[in-house]
Amino acid sequence: MPLNFTAIDFETANGSSASPCAVGLVKVVEGQIVDTFSTLIKPPYPNDWFATGNIGVHGINPEDVLDAPTWAEALEQMLSFIDMDDLIAHNASFDMGVLRSSAALIEAELPDLRYACSLIMARKTYNLESYRLNQVAYAIGHEEFDHHDALADSDACARIVIHMADRHGVSSLDELAELTNHKIKSLKPESA
Repeated sequence: MPLNFTAIDFETANGSSASPCAVGLVKVVEGQIVDTFSTLIKPPYPNDWFATGNIGVHGINPEDVLDAPTWAEALEQMLSFIDMDDLIAHNASFDMGVLRSSAALIEAELPDLRYACSLIMARKTYNLESYRLNQVAYAIGHEEFDHHDALADSDACARIVIHMADRHGVSSLDELAELTNHKIKSLKPESA
């Protein structure tokens, strides 16, 4: 099974996980980056306001999303791009939380995708003082990127996963997860 996945990163407008204002996606096929997708997003109501702290992190202001797709439109574009790939995020609990909460807010059905966390796998691969995305990216030699830009962050995440697979000598996400003692999870919660 080849190393195929889509790296994902969200930025949020405020402290609510259901306030996406930007997303970046990077598609990896057979261990190579082959395509990207990014868009600003109008956060869904009632989470359509911007906190000063969040603006300070990512630099996205309310006026920047005036002509952006709605969350429903962005989600449709994202799912078309992802096309049932496994998802990878750095601190996946945050990004999957945004995806789940925002979809639930508009009563959108999510496909049964699998996801893994590059942060967890990095902790089992590298010996670093910090495992923040930018620190791991710097450690693998990927130093020139705009941290907290959704596309730049998803690109860095993709490069980290490719580097980890090479370092461990594996050719699939499942093998990488097994070697790093990481369980690939399902986006849909298990039914009772």
